[in-house]
Amino acid sequence: MQRESKYVHGEKMKIGYARVSTTSQSLDLQLKALHKVGCEKIYREKVSGVKAHRKEFEVMMEFGREGDQIVVTRLDRLSRSAYELQTTSKTLERKGVSLVVLERDIDTSSPAGKLMFHMIAAIAEFERSIINERSEAGRRAAQERGVKFGRGVKLSNEDVVSIRNLIEMGECVSSLAQSYSVNRTTIYRAIERAK
Repeated sequence: MQRESKYVHGEKMKIGYARVSTTSQSLDLQLKALHKVGCEKIYREKVSGVKAHRKEFEVMMEFGREGDQIVVTRLDRLSRSAYELQTTSKTLERKGVSLVVLERDIDTSSPAGKLMFHMIAAIAEFERSIINERSEAGRRAAQERGVKFGRGVKLSNEDVVSIRNLIEMGECVSSLAQSYSVNRTTIYRAIERAK
């Protein structure tokens, strides 16, 4: 992407990045904070941080030049994993682009800021892994108590037998799906499982 003419001749630039996870969430607070600190260009998107492909993020990473500063309001706006944060940090470092995280007052253009960034990223990853371990332990304990996870069965065995008989008598699958408040795929799968 071509930079605006006023920045082509080596002038440093503050580049903002704002992200929310769902389309129903608002970027307003992030945009206000990024404008307040003087970001001249702001990339914005509504996409989960765990998704591998974030188009605006990738364009922003390509756009940044040596001496530029990428600004985010919070560290989790960049990524949800320490590994990805480290990868992003290394990419920016190679390009000579610093990273500023407003919430934590981190600026990776200084050694102390770099250290703080890596420590916080590692702690965030550690906390996430503990939460995942606890969730998994809770799931296992619940399964041992007989709790079933996943979607409930939409059609009983009796429903499947009745549906199969009606189909054999010439009933249309679409009308049966409507009668049982399920989609056609559910009927096909239920019949396949019952074979």
